[in-house]
Amino acid sequence: MKKPSLVTAALLACLLLLLSMPPAPRAREAEGRSAPGRPGKDARWTSAGKEAVGTSNTPESKVWFTLRGGVMDEVYYPTVDVANTQTLQFVVTGCPGDGLPEGGPGARPVEITDPRSLSFRQTTERTTYRLVKNYTTDPERPVVLIDVEFGGRCRARQRLYVYYDPSLGNSGMHDTAWTEDGALLASDGDKASALVSSTGFAATTNGFKGTSDGLEELGRSLFPDTRYTRAADGNVAQLGELNSGRATLALGFGRDAAEALKNARASLAKGFARARAEYERGWHDYLKKLRRVEPAFQAQYDMAAMVLKAHEDKTYSGAMIASLSIPWGGGANANEPEVGGYHLVWSRDLYQVATAFLALGDKASADRALDYLFRVQQKPDGSFPQNSWLDGRPFWGSLQMDEVAYPLVLAHQLGRTDRETYTKHVRPAADFIIHRGPYTPQERWEEESGYSPSTIAAEIAGLVCAAEIARGNGDEASAAVYLAAADDWARNVEAWTATTNGFYGDGNYYLRVTENDDPNDGEPRELNNGAGTFDERRIVDAGFLELVRLGVRPPDDPLVSKSLKVIDQVIKVETPHGPAFYRYNHDGYGEMDDGRPWNWDGKYTGKGRLWALLSGERGEYELARGERAAARRRLEAMQGFANEGRMIPEQVWDRPGGTPPIFKFGEGTGSATPLAWSMAQFIRLTSNLQEGRNLDTPDAVAARYARRPAPPPRASADFDFPSEQVLARMEAGQTVRVEGRVRPAGSRVFLIQGGGRRELKPDAQGRVSFDFTVGRGEGFVAVGVAAPGGATAFKRVRFRGLTAEEKGD
Repeated sequence: MKKPSLVTAALLACLLLLLSMPPAPRAREAEGRSAPGRPGKDARWTSAGKEAVGTSNTPESKVWFTLRGGVMDEVYYPTVDVANTQTLQFVVTGCPGDGLPEGGPGARPVEITDPRSLSFRQTTERTTYRLVKNYTTDPERPVVLIDVEFGGRCRARQRLYVYYDPSLGNSGMHDTAWTEDGALLASDGDKASALVSSTGFAATTNGFKGTSDGLEELGRSLFPDTRYTRAADGNVAQLGELNSGRATLALGFGRDAAEALKNARASLAKGFARARAEYERGWHDYLKKLRRVEPAFQAQYDMAAMVLKAHEDKTYSGAMIASLSIPWGGGANANEPEVGGYHLVWSRDLYQVATAFLALGDKASADRALDYLFRVQQKPDGSFPQNSWLDGRPFWGSLQMDEVAYPLVLAHQLGRTDRETYTKHVRPAADFIIHRGPYTPQERWEEESGYSPSTIAAEIAGLVCAAEIARGNGDEASAAVYLAAADDWARNVEAWTATTNGFYGDGNYYLRVTENDDPNDGEPRELNNGAGTFDERRIVDAGFLELVRLGVRPPDDPLVSKSLKVIDQVIKVETPHGPAFYRYNHDGYGEMDDGRPWNWDGKYTGKGRLWALLSGERGEYELARGERAAARRRLEAMQGFANEGRMIPEQVWDRPGGTPPIFKFGEGTGSATPLAWSMAQFIRLTSNLQEGRNLDTPDAVAARYARRPAPPPRASADFDFPSEQVLARMEAGQTVRVEGRVRPAGSRVFLIQGGGRRELKPDAQGRVSFDFTVGRGEGFVAVGVAAPGGATAFKRVRFRGLTAEEKGD
């Protein structure tokens, strides 16, 4: 770290000395005075390494808060995907050493004041003062309440200020801030905030961030005598001097300033103690309904359950975001509302969370998650967006095939087999997988295309579960084709994704992802985040464990065992809390070695760190093998990765810190904390250990594959489909005749063509034929064969029908 120059050090010393001087007589506030310096400096979201998150377990209180480093960071309202605050913190002046904003030196780790509630306390203690803050939200309205207790060492001269930086509507710019009727008000369109104190404010000012805000004025004029009543249309910040060292602050929200102020004052009238009692009773009642586990893990288990529940929105029921955070602040600035961070919905993460709710014993929450996936997020073609805002609008635009498959697994596990769910949601998603799989434009790490073991595992499991639901709805044709495709992909997953001439072990192991269906060709793979280009046989991850967790392969599968030895050789790190794993080697998604955030230089560079949830995945594998003690050690490691607020992070620092240390070895980084997927993985592994088996392994899949010697054998099916290249040039409306032959005798043949599905009748020699019409746009025809002994075969052809004008004829 660079040392400050002598000149800089001298100026800093002078500033601190001036800040400690007694205040000058107060100037009268100029009524209507507007702040200069519009629009202020660029906005930037704060670190995602939260120590705590909180919200009431009631639908009426549509507000969520996050705590970090002694201050309050993002506050979300009215939905869990809309951040409205960058920070709310305190500043003390008057004694030597005062003048620095709260947080940093003197800030203690967050304290949990009630282990069965999302109740937290922050304490900052410096040589000149002690500041204690307790947080709650009013269960009846969108208001955060902060109980403040300040004790100064030179009380007669010290002043206590609250500094509030609103960023309404996911944007740091375009806000307007003003003082009215003793309250600090801010608005931006249909969102507004009101900050009020139970003892009132002695003085207030509204300015532009970094040019005329309260911190800047304190630094320049040493006391808040340059005050502004209004700052319009910019990156605003507000400062209020508290009249007393003991007060309750209410930060209320509404559609306009009047509603926000009404809410804030109503909560102040209720009082902090009553609001907190109602808040904590709501969480106590929720936890009473959930599973009890081993005492060593119960406190972390309860916290994980509450955090997952807190990540559900209260307007869009069942919508559970990935994290109440924006990793590394989301980039260079937050001026406009384009930064979604992790307060978005991924169907994969929502599946992980829903299975955790099932493990907890909260089936109702899992059902709501599936309802959201099917009714809000699912697209007309049956697929799901890479991620979306709560209202279903896609955020990023790629496609991940596992995200199409997991909802089908969840539907089967929840027993959602009714005809409407099947015809409107399950069948379109399964058809989409038949059409587009097993290849995926992105695998589960959202970066690479190709053939991924983890994605293929999800696709196979999804198709088997869809087949079970189809059969229950009398759709035998769809069930047969789905199973035939699943069997075909289960037979081929090693051939597509496991190299036999690799660089590790004996050369035979699963790869992270292959560009095509040949894992031995040494295809160059350019990794995301500026990590470089490598022979794909050198890049490994543990995603193949999904084959075991989802029941596609038995836990004692020899290739899985060999591949795990490679994982332990290449991407395992021993931390103070136990072994942990990188996503894959050469990952670039994480802090730089000197602690600067990922993408600090605008080039999307960094180094991926250890992922906490991967220890839980390994634990589920070990439990499947009957190795309970090993699985328990993984759970202990995950618990060790949690911070003082029991928030389990996305990423964990992978080495001892420098001088001074950047992060603690084996503890969370500036990536997403808490990560809902990490918390869900902890819950699942804890519950599974108690049950002695993996509850999230779908029985139908395991019965078909993992509990049998091998995938069902292949039947013979030869069809004279035109090549996809030929079909791609065909005119829409053209009819194609297909002839084929299937064996053994007695095999049944089923066809999916567009929206239709039917059985084809082979003659005595197994010959069969059918016609299909090339429709406009993308389409497919799929044939599934089911032999009497259980053998299957799958054939598929895809096309893109063109009009005569499109063909250019």
